Amino acid sequence: MKEAMQEANTLMSFEQFKLSVVDDYRIANISRQASLLGRREVLTGKAKFGIFGDGKEVAQIAMAKVFKHGDFRSGYYRDQTLCSLQGCLRYSNILHNFMPIQILMPTLVRKDD
Repeated sequence: MKEAMQEANTLMSFEQFKLSVVDDYRIANISRQASLLGRREVLTGKAKFGIFGDGKEVAQIAMAKVFKHGDFRSGYYRDQTLCSLQGCLRYSNILHNFMPIQILMPTLVRKDD
């Protein structure tokens, strides 16, 4: 209990906050692009059916930030953003098949990499 209160009282610096917001935006953007690519596949007839998670990125990013190891959740079929933040899904494997690498890399690589 005491550890949880200390963790709640810990503040992040403005620079850490900025990096966190930019990283969240990067993940949301990648998730949205993956949804749009999948939707295009369905609309052009290359895929028969598709359910995508676009429109739920911000809620799933917030959910991923508060989940702790051992928390239980029931899966939802549009949880692609949450799954990517938890390490269950790698967009690079999916998007590489659909987009030229010159377009894909700026969205996947961080400045500090």
